[in-house]
Amino acid sequence: MSDSYFHPVSGFDLPRFAGLPTFMRLPYVPPEHERFGQVQIGLVGVPWDSGTTNRPGPRHGPRQLRDASTMIRAENGSTGVRPFEALNCADLGDVGPNPADIQDSMARITSFYDGLMSAGIRPLTAGGDHLTSLPVLRALAKDKPLGMVHFDSHTDLFHSYFGGTMYTHGTPFRRAVEEGLLDPKRVVQIGIRGTAYDREDRDFADSVGIRVIAIEEFHARGVADVMAEAREIVGTGDTYVSYDIDFVDPAFAPGTGTPEVGGPNSYQALQVVRELEGIQIVGADMVEVSPPFDASGATAYLGASVMFELLCVMVGSGK
Repeated sequence: MSDSYFHPVSGFDLPRFAGLPTFMRLPYVPPEHERFGQVQIGLVGVPWDSGTTNRPGPRHGPRQLRDASTMIRAENGSTGVRPFEALNCADLGDVGPNPADIQDSMARITSFYDGLMSAGIRPLTAGGDHLTSLPVLRALAKDKPLGMVHFDSHTDLFHSYFGGTMYTHGTPFRRAVEEGLLDPKRVVQIGIRGTAYDREDRDFADSVGIRVIAIEEFHARGVADVMAEAREIVGTGDTYVSYDIDFVDPAFAPGTGTPEVGGPNSYQALQVVRELEGIQIVGADMVEVSPPFDASGATAYLGASVMFELLCVMVGSGK
């Protein structure tokens, strides 16, 4: 049972449009706060998109996700989970990046997450572009490689961009495998689709044993069957969950830098996360929400809703 200090502000006590926005209206508990050591799951913003190679904007994602998440209430209407009563959850603030230096930003991010690991806090991250996942994994997988369930329309397994640039939002999981942060035989990528330059990323996946489930297979088999395989692939070991909002069809989530048509709808976007129940989740992220392309705010609200679903399965994962 959680400490009541960590319960979110109710819309019955303060209207949702009032007050300072935090993730899901949780208390703000930065590392210097006296209650920091009591946090069990920390929600963190990483406002950084220096790995973006085309349409920028995800650096603004955490602020927009915080605002949208004020609509989240205490109970999951589908599963009945009340995450804020199960564990102490808090908004830990943002990692301050260096927008002029990718390597320095990654070092700052890893250092911040090292502090969370030392305090025994499991992170739920709001990015940021998908390169954000790499420095987070450097902290979480310092002792042993992790499994990963990855929802995306792209594999992010490319070797490099523009003749040798190794760190972009299209390369994080290639680097993570090379650095021993991920066990490729315990990695599954779901929803992959779209036009391609070549098959270099797919060839790499095949060579190391990463399971790629293309969108055609996803739609043909259905959520329950695909996710049963995903649970079998990651098994009982520690697992990271990475969720790129462009996994979802742009009809439902247009506010992202690299949309791909033909994806899941907003209900399936939530359903796949609910099917993660029982996996040992040591951390998760929601990335690539880009407010400049999200005129209605619908993408951010869907992203915040997915984060709530991730939180619900994290509190029951037993870690």
